[in-house]
Amino acid sequence: MQLRFSTKNLDISERFRDYVDERAGKVEQLAHKPEELHIKITRYEQSRSDGQREQVELTVYEPGHVVRAEARSEDKFAAFDIAFGKLTERLRRYADKHKSHRGTGHHNKGTSELSANNFADIDVVPVERDVLEAATGEIPIIDEANPIMIREKQFKGEPMTAEQAVDRMELVGHDFYLFHNSENNRVSVVYRRKGWNYGVISLR
Repeated sequence: MQLRFSTKNLDISERFRDYVDERAGKVEQLAHKPEELHIKITRYEQSRSDGQREQVELTVYEPGHVVRAEARSEDKFAAFDIAFGKLTERLRRYADKHKSHRGTGHHNKGTSELSANNFADIDVVPVERDVLEAATGEIPIIDEANPIMIREKQFKGEPMTAEQAVDRMELVGHDFYLFHNSENNRVSVVYRRKGWNYGVISLR
């Protein structure tokens, strides 16, 4: 697994690189054929009383999907530890879920079957909501008449079920996930609802 570092508004020491390298082996133990671990560190200037805060974003690239986590702290070592804890927990939960499905006669339920039970049968524990920056393919769109920045992301989709889409959504820590629904061949979105339930929206 390759380690890739990127920084904004600061430099990182060899001590920090070694610190990350020592712990990266745990990712290789939990993940399925991880190709890359991207470590992004950003320093934010706060008010004079609050001082500086540093954010660490971790992204694991595996065949077919990514796993993300992030955290902020006054120190990048502490931020890394928090983010790394979230990341490994997501990897462990994903691995355990798929182990439990092997040899049990489990089948991927369709959207209609899942929605009939308000998606209660999806065995996913919601994770903390992180403010995550999309990793690749972002195109900033700025409307001069409107100061709001819109980021556009394009990616290659693959057919999957609603249950698989919920898995992917949880791995990246988002509240929604756009996917190609293999059941009806439509563009669909799974999203998080109140009470740990999920919903699906499809285009006709």
